[in-house]
Amino acid sequence: MIAEMDLDFESCYQATRSRDPRFDGWFIVGVRTTGIYCRPSCPSPVCPKPANVTFYRTAAAAQLAGLRACKRCRPDAAPGSAEWNSRADVVGRAMRLIADGVIDREGVPGLARQLAVSVRHLHRLLVDAVGAPPLALARSQRAYQARLLVETTRMPFGEVAFAAGFSSIRQFNDTLREIFDATPSQLRAAVRRRGAPHPGGLTLRLALRQPYDPHGVVEWLAARALPGIEEYAHRAYRRVLRLPGGPGTVTLHPTPDHVHATLRLATVADLGSAVARCRRLLDLDADPGSYLPVLATDPALAPLAEATPGLRLPGTVDGAETALRTVLGPHAQTLVAALAEPLPGPDGGLTHTFPGPAAIAAADLAMPAARASTVREMAQQLATGELRLDEGADRVEVRRGLLAVPGLGPAQVEDLMLHALGDPDSFPAADHSLRSAAGAHQLPADAAGLTRRANQWRPWRGYGAHLLWRAESTSVLPGNPQLARGR
Repeated sequence: MIAEMDLDFESCYQATRSRDPRFDGWFIVGVRTTGIYCRPSCPSPVCPKPANVTFYRTAAAAQLAGLRACKRCRPDAAPGSAEWNSRADVVGRAMRLIADGVIDREGVPGLARQLAVSVRHLHRLLVDAVGAPPLALARSQRAYQARLLVETTRMPFGEVAFAAGFSSIRQFNDTLREIFDATPSQLRAAVRRRGAPHPGGLTLRLALRQPYDPHGVVEWLAARALPGIEEYAHRAYRRVLRLPGGPGTVTLHPTPDHVHATLRLATVADLGSAVARCRRLLDLDADPGSYLPVLATDPALAPLAEATPGLRLPGTVDGAETALRTVLGPHAQTLVAALAEPLPGPDGGLTHTFPGPAAIAAADLAMPAARASTVREMAQQLATGELRLDEGADRVEVRRGLLAVPGLGPAQVEDLMLHALGDPDSFPAADHSLRSAAGAHQLPADAAGLTRRANQWRPWRGYGAHLLWRAESTSVLPGNPQLARGR
């Protein structure tokens, strides 16, 4: 939507005047006369004059301009820009890695190394594209993470500061005062007036972009849950997370307005990574206004798009796990039982982390020789880093690498590009269930014909595939007979 506008002033100003929430996260509204920055949907009764407004790609850019966050509309609580999840270039990959906390763990040189560019070139690319260099983007994210910990936990402020990635208490205090115009004590006091933090874990609300189908992705994930690693219980999806600081667990309960998330982490320093991965898993930053109108131009998909206005694309919290589970197929549960690493303490039905690539590569795999060879080759490449399936992976290189893995067919490669890397245009036309769903909706049921038809859906063919899968599934999940959609 806004990506096509390239922050055209008139278009952005009209969106701001209309207080349209669909534009939240796509751009930031900076008001020079008040010194604040807002969401486009800010409910302030007075719309600023055009001469007093500047539009920014990111909150970090607005902060560099000396602006602070609006207390009325809380721009830090807005969904992120869908552009950074769909873009396959260096900027998109960098934004995803920064959200995952790479700068806090490895610094800017580490980020540049993962992207195979120089620090200077990365700095120039990000300033040109989003108006802020890597450190400013990381600082902005650090501030929002600190506010989240201040407001949702009883942690001492010193622990919050270092958990959020600040190098000192003074830096922590100064940053929160500068960005939010409030001290940590004032932020926590305001929360106490609304209610105490939730005990037994970090509990927060994940913002999302409307419209939102509150169950579609959860149904998909629950239908494929591996016992011990994932479970569906009490209308919520729960799973184990493999994070930089150690294993954790998350409970995700979707509603039409937000996703309620409860996290149990080995270290709160992993909060930013955990939140970023959960958002990626549920595709919370996606903009249906970008892809559903394109899909609806096909008469066969138009009624399906109208019936599912909040369609999302299931993602992953761990690309390597998704890839290995795909090639393992029905043998995944047996391998988990043999190699899974137990959690320090079980969390309900969540007891183990999925085995790492190195453990699988070295294991004696009790399965047909051809499949075992494919699994072992992929696990070895993932373990050595020859194959990367993380937020910063180059999609062109990954597709080339996957196609070179012996025994991995085109349908599996496209499925991995779609769900492990979040490529919105990947299309597993050879998948039997997709061809069956296509045939049921007056679309070609052969791979070649379906591919030709799907080319008119570009660059959103992956969403088209999920629209068909979701319409055709008749699976019923345990404990909720109403959840009868998904692949």
